[in-house]
Formats: sequence, structure tokens, C-alpha cells
Amino acid sequence: MSGLTDADIVFQSYGRCNSSATFYDDFYEAFTGKSPAIAEKFVNTNMTRQQVMLRGGIKWLLTYALGMLDAKLQELGKSHSRGGLNILPEWYDLWVEALMETVAKHDPKYTTELDDQWRRVMKPGIDLIKSHY
Repeated sequence: MSGLTDADIVFQSYGRCNSSATFYDDFYEAFTGKSPAIAEKFVNTNMTRQQVMLRGGIKWLLTYALGMLDAKLQELGKSHSRGGLNILPEWYDLWVEALMETVAKHDPKYTTELDDQWRRVMKPGIDLIKSHY
């Protein structure tokens, strides 16, 4: 796969994950299992709508890594800040862990190298979101 950046490779991986009907259900099962406080945030949530928003959020993180503007991530950071949804900065690390567990389960080409690539690609955008807390 010479010539492909980490972001290109992760984008392809995400495409493979999206072909699974249970990717987002499995992600939220993993994520809410990380902490009772996180699970509490989703008690009265319309999970169908939440999954659509997650799909958008991951896409924004990936496109940011591919060089797109950060406007959507800035909005996400503001809406998730202490003045908004109050998503604690440390929860993003748990979010990434849940995401990687889910990618490992749903991407047939998953490797530890791909895991590292996902983490590198997600980090700048997540750091930007966290910076708004």
C-alpha cells in the first residue's frame, strides 16, 4: 500500500467497518461499558439518532486528518464542553479505546499496526475537541 497515508488507510478501514450492520451498536456497547458515568449520559438518548451523529463525528475526524477544515470539530468541541454536554476530556481516551475494540471486531484487515494508525489519525481532531473543555 505504498503511497497511502495513515489517514487514507484508516479511511479504508472505516469503510470496511461501515459494511457491518452492528458496528455502531457494538461501539456504544463498548463505550458505555467503560464507565457508569458514560452509560448515564446515554440513558435517555435516541440511539438511532446518536449513531448517525457518531458516523458524522468519525467522518469529521477523518476528513480533518486528510486536511479538511476544522469547523465541524470546533462546533463539536463547543457542544461537548463543560458549558454544553460536559463530556470530560478523559472520556475521549475511553472513546478511542471503545472505537479500537470495535474496529478490531469489525475490520477483517485489523492489525496492531492499523490500530496505531487509527490512534495517530484520530489524535489531532480529538485534541482539538478536548481543547474546548
